Amino acid sequence: MNILGINFYYHDSTACIISNGNLVVAIEEERITRKKHSTEFPIHAIEKCMEVAGLKPADIDHVAVSIDPKLGLGKKFFYSIKNLLHSREFLRQEVVLRLYLKRKRFANWYSSFFKEGRKPTIHYVPHHLSHVVGTYLISPYESAALLSVDGSGEWATTFMGQAKGIDYTFFRQDHFPMSLGSVYEAATQYCGFIPNYDEGKTMGLAPLGDPLKFYKTVSQIFWINDDLSIGVDLSYFRYQYYSPIRYSSKFVEAFGAPRNKDKRAKFEQHHLDVAAAFQFHLEECMLKLARGLHKRTGEDYLVISGGVALNSVANGRIVRESGFKDIYLMPAAGDNGTALGAAYYVYNCILKNKRGFVHNDPYVGTSYSNKDFENVIQICKLSATYYDNVEERTAEILHNGQIVGWFQGAMEIGPRSLGNRSILANPTLKHMKDKVNAEVKHREAFRPFAPSCPIEDVPTYFEQHVADPFMLKVCNVLPDKRDIVPAITHVDGTARLQTIHKETNSRFHNLLKEFEKLSGVPVILNTSFNVMGEPIVESPYDAIRCFFTTGLDVLVLGNYIIEKK
Repeated sequence: MNILGINFYYHDSTACIISNGNLVVAIEEERITRKKHSTEFPIHAIEKCMEVAGLKPADIDHVAVSIDPKLGLGKKFFYSIKNLLHSREFLRQEVVLRLYLKRKRFANWYSSFFKEGRKPTIHYVPHHLSHVVGTYLISPYESAALLSVDGSGEWATTFMGQAKGIDYTFFRQDHFPMSLGSVYEAATQYCGFIPNYDEGKTMGLAPLGDPLKFYKTVSQIFWINDDLSIGVDLSYFRYQYYSPIRYSSKFVEAFGAPRNKDKRAKFEQHHLDVAAAFQFHLEECMLKLARGLHKRTGEDYLVISGGVALNSVANGRIVRESGFKDIYLMPAAGDNGTALGAAYYVYNCILKNKRGFVHNDPYVGTSYSNKDFENVIQICKLSATYYDNVEERTAEILHNGQIVGWFQGAMEIGPRSLGNRSILANPTLKHMKDKVNAEVKHREAFRPFAPSCPIEDVPTYFEQHVADPFMLKVCNVLPDKRDIVPAITHVDGTARLQTIHKETNSRFHNLLKEFEKLSGVPVILNTSFNVMGEPIVESPYDAIRCFFTTGLDVLVLGNYIIEKK
């Protein structure tokens, strides 16, 4: 049985294929088209998935779409009428662009793609079920509490429940405009970033500010009620009308002038303090939701999904402070992961197949062999050296202070490079953070870089008692190690750690151990193989272009090493 999962209704369009319950391949459209956070129908990702899986259209039995476009439609029309003076953009976005044009695009693709033979069954899976129930179904847990939090999906902004086996129980939902995600997007825009795109920058900026300066005001702007419902004082916002500016004049009166969206614009102290206050209060809200679910369910584990689940600082606090033993998130916890979630919802909850697949391996995209690399190197007329033990040679290069583009195996899914499409550097060199930001990534100087560390070495360097192979749970760097690995230690002493497991990525694990032989430290600075504004590289050609247009010193393609002359 083959199921094609598709996400295309909101952002981060993605396709995946599961065959007899196993995830064969999953690819984000942006990786192929090179348009970050693509909202286009994922025709290229679908074609690539079919190619990787070796399937023809006639082999697909079911198509799972991670949205129910008719869900909440009446509420949307009622909301539009109620807010008629402000709702033109809302109507255009929700009704015209999404309900009509996107459904028409899907219908046209379906009729042309499956033009011969039998046609697969279409399943429209509600957005938050695709998010969190779908995530639970591929988690390692036999039962768990469920929490999904995002801007909005159909009309809901949260989902809370509990699951066991292939069954789940729904507790409650919030609905737009009561939305933690939308509130944080407005704060992101106020700080001069792109909303629904740059929320990670707001999270990274927050430690530079004082969270208490505006905390009293912020805590009165949004909150969690005792019944775990979301409360928002909408007088501070305009996102509820789909306005281009998501905060109101009252927001500006409370906090001061917003930062210019020009990335070169200066950060004033009040911008830093606003980011700090909104980040800290978001963490408090997520903690209250998690603690409430722990008290109600008595479960040991929590499954989280949705765009807000990408806030790795909040996730780290949930791990440490909520009462749950651990949490599980997909590496693609945002809308990209709903393609997988919808497919598994169909496989397990609709078709009633037993669970069996655990998504602990993020390397589910396209892959290239040494033969492919050899052909590309010849076509591009480059000089490269083949190394049998490429990990040993790369460790030497890193130890010498050079910055490496590392391209191996199958591509990761999700917003983080996890050791196969990565830029790597020596974390023991204090200047390395600024060097990578300025010469390679071309991004804001305040943004931190993440460390990768073998799971067995984590307790020596980090305050982390759980695994984190997907780099989604921020932890503290041990105080006595912060001066040893300064390039991956943020200003508040934290790091977005990735734990490396030999069974899922033996080559990257070996590289870390080889680097330890030279430096005494089994930790490497690991950031995504791209420059700001572009998706992570997908092909060797993408990697070569990035290599020659940035300050990267060395490119490693499989066993081949290319150096700049």
